[in-house]
This record gives sequence, structure tokens and C-alpha cells, in this order.
Amino acid sequence: MLILLNKPFRVLSQFQDRDGRTTLADFVDVPGVYPAGRLDYDSEGLLLLTDDGRLQARISQPGSGTRKTYWAQVEGVPTPAQLDELVSGVHLKDGPARAVAAQQIEAPTALWERDPPIRYRASVPDSWIEIVLTEGRNRQVRRMTAAVGLPTLRLIRYSVGEWTVDGLAPGEWQKVS
Repeated sequence: MLILLNKPFRVLSQFQDRDGRTTLADFVDVPGVYPAGRLDYDSEGLLLLTDDGRLQARISQPGSGTRKTYWAQVEGVPTPAQLDELVSGVHLKDGPARAVAAQQIEAPTALWERDPPIRYRASVPDSWIEIVLTEGRNRQVRRMTAAVGLPTLRLIRYSVGEWTVDGLAPGEWQKVS
């Protein structure tokens, strides 16, 4: 079984929390499924849940090469050099990291409102970039964009492999075959 969930902002990618924060259990009541990979508490978008250990490993293991596409609203407007640096590689505390692809995009049109919204500052422009990775270290996209001078304001995982978040509102999920 495979479930596609549009994980809302400030939801843990696990089913229990000792501190009482919102978890996957608040949205998905299907026994025996587990997240295939993680998505940070303050990130939104596609999270895959499965009861198939092989599929979970194929999706979440860095060596599998599964592409994950992220939309990042960043502070500033990226230069071609900054986008090139994301692809050629940046050095993070836990080692080098590089994107498969990085490009500036228009603000996604089918995007849901976030609660709370991103703070607006008239004196600081923001823009959107699309970043494709094949690994998913802790807060990797945020750390990579910060390393090139583009702090992430909002982060949405749009796709994992062939699956996308299209048609799912925050908190909604669907089973796929």
C-alpha cells in the first residue's frame, strides 16, 4: 500500500510525539504504514507512507537515486551563479551537497495558503526556486539555499519520484496503486 499525504506546516513526520505536537496520526488513520523518508516539521508537501519495507527503502535511501523536487520561497532573487552553485555543490557541516537541478520559477499558481503566512517585508524581495535532489539529509534544502545567500522562507516538497502533491490540500491523503 502507498499513501500520498500533503503534510501541512508544523506537523511531525511521525505518528507520536511526547510533547503533544501535531503528528501524522492527526491526519492518517491507517494501521501499519510508515513514512518513506521525512519532511521537516516546518516544511510542507508530499510525504509518502507505506507498509512495504522494500518500497520504503527504495524511496528513502540516498543510493536509490529517487528524485525529490522542492519548491523553495527564498529571500532575495537568485543569480545564475547562485543557482549554478547549488548544482555544482556547496559545503555543509556534514559534507558536500549538490542538487541535480536548480532553477528560478514563478510562484506556483495552485499553491495553498500557509497558516501562519510568510512574513512580508516590502524592503526585501523574495522569489521561488525549484530544487531537485536525490538525497534528503536533515534540513538539506534550507542549509543549501542559506549557503548560497538565499535563506528559505517556505519549503514545499512537490514530488518524490513519479508521485506529486497535485490535487491534495494540506492534510489530505490518497491511496495509490
